Amino acid sequence: MNPKGFTLLELMVIVAIIGLLAAIAIPNYIGHRNKAYCSQAEKDAYAASRAISDYFSVPSRANLPTAEDLSITTNNPYHITGDPNITIVVHVKDRTNRCPDAYQRASEHWEAVTNYFSIPIE
Repeated sequence: MNPKGFTLLELMVIVAIIGLLAAIAIPNYIGHRNKAYCSQAEKDAYAASRAISDYFSVPSRANLPTAEDLSITTNNPYHITGDPNITIVVHVKDRTNRCPDAYQRASEHWEAVTNYFSIPIE
């Protein structure tokens, strides 16, 4: 007998190992990908809050800015509410609706029902 190649048992062990690694890696990958959607909405909210700070750095500006006034580009839609003299709130909608509920419930800034991330600026 010429022992060139692999036996069926060796191939089955390799396939089982690959299957085990895939069973561990794929759910982790999906979880990290979904959290990236949450992170993008959060980054958009913080970008809008920085733009609001820049907007109010001009002394003549006293009214609540609109999205057009801020002229920033975000991946998710946002709107601004509040009173400029008290608190301004930036609301960013996760347009993908793929941010995990468990991640949203863990943060006080996420509204899990509406997929909005809101941060107050005081």
